[in-house]
Amino acid sequence: MDKIEKALFPLYEFAVNRAGVGIHAIDKNGRTVIYNHKMKAIEGLELEEVADRSIIELFNFNQEESTLLKVLQSGIEQLNVKQTYWNRKGNEITTINDTYPVFSNGELIGAVEIARDVTALEKFILHPLRKNSDPVTFNQIIAASEEMQAVVSTALKASQAKLPVLLIGESGTGKDLLAESIHNEFSPVNGPFYTLFCHRSDESLIDRLDEDLTEHDAFTLFCDRIDLLSIPLQQKLFSFLKKAVQPGNQFIASIGDDPVELIAKGALLKDLYYFFASFAIRISPLRKRKEDILAFITSYLAKRRERFGSSLEGITTEVEELFLRYEWPGNMRELEFLLDEITSLASTESVITYDMLPLHFRMKSNGLNDTPLQDTDFVVQHQKDLLPLEQFLKDAEAYYLQKAMKLHEDNITKTAQALGMSRQNLQYRLRKLKNGRGD
Repeated sequence: MDKIEKALFPLYEFAVNRAGVGIHAIDKNGRTVIYNHKMKAIEGLELEEVADRSIIELFNFNQEESTLLKVLQSGIEQLNVKQTYWNRKGNEITTINDTYPVFSNGELIGAVEIARDVTALEKFILHPLRKNSDPVTFNQIIAASEEMQAVVSTALKASQAKLPVLLIGESGTGKDLLAESIHNEFSPVNGPFYTLFCHRSDESLIDRLDEDLTEHDAFTLFCDRIDLLSIPLQQKLFSFLKKAVQPGNQFIASIGDDPVELIAKGALLKDLYYFFASFAIRISPLRKRKEDILAFITSYLAKRRERFGSSLEGITTEVEELFLRYEWPGNMRELEFLLDEITSLASTESVITYDMLPLHFRMKSNGLNDTPLQDTDFVVQHQKDLLPLEQFLKDAEAYYLQKAMKLHEDNITKTAQALGMSRQNLQYRLRKLKNGRGD
């Protein structure tokens, strides 16, 4: 690096870290070389967690095939790729990514991904659409388990008391539905329902509340994930809320973790917690109340038949056992997304079978021996140097194909169909692996 480059480097670094988009750059071996503040906020990772680690270690290979990995493999840019996933902090994130290969003197030296966080925009767009259908009420919340029955019972009391409510639970557990149910339980209905999405630290966020809400005599304000706001913005929100306390106004907030732990690590303002904590309602993750899984599926399929004339009425025993074994990191929302994907492709089937499940779900839920996947499954060893990229990708392909064959009981035709390739192509790749050739 010459003197001019050295002088400019602090400016580059400053610009990259102040950018409003996430930036993640890796070298040709998959090691992270740039990971800016915005990307850290989106993906819930710290810089120490990504430094000198392969993208296969950072993100579960079976859950979401990385666009960075695709670009490294192909050398072809991928633009406007929309991804919805659960980051390392358990938050549901939607991004639109542009990923570019980087060449130097005609040689591929790495890839750069630019990610635009559209989580709040997605929810803003979807929210009014849902408003055009039936209002969300307690009757629509699945509560087959004792845990959810207790949650609904407490929420009903909170709606009658009209005191501030704090909803505590992981992403995807249905906190937003519970908030709307509390609002819609009022008689008469308590004016408009507003959602403040706290997934980004926008200085004008709280100012707009003053402008939008002062024109209404009564309203319900749901502050979704206040623990994701910066502390200065939490203080600003707290000041607004104190001024906005008027007869008829209802305030509901949600957080993603235990409030005591959030306060202890400086992620939640104590005053804001006390404001909302008149009714603190904890919603258990789906993995701890699996009685709700089948009840939700039954309800989902019934609505699908009513709205779209679907012929699906249930699931096979094999699928039921698989669903009950799976941990559902994205909770009820992940289950709903999965059912959306399955039912949109169904035609005349009356039950959801194992073969109708998307391959990515089968891969991450089943495992070879029903044991959790480890990083070692993906070749990268924590305390060893990374393999050359070509060798790593070859080993990853071998792992993926062998696992797919196992899932389909070594049936070439079924495996090829699941992988979206011809029988001949699959047979050729398997022969290459068996013979150990790299050509």
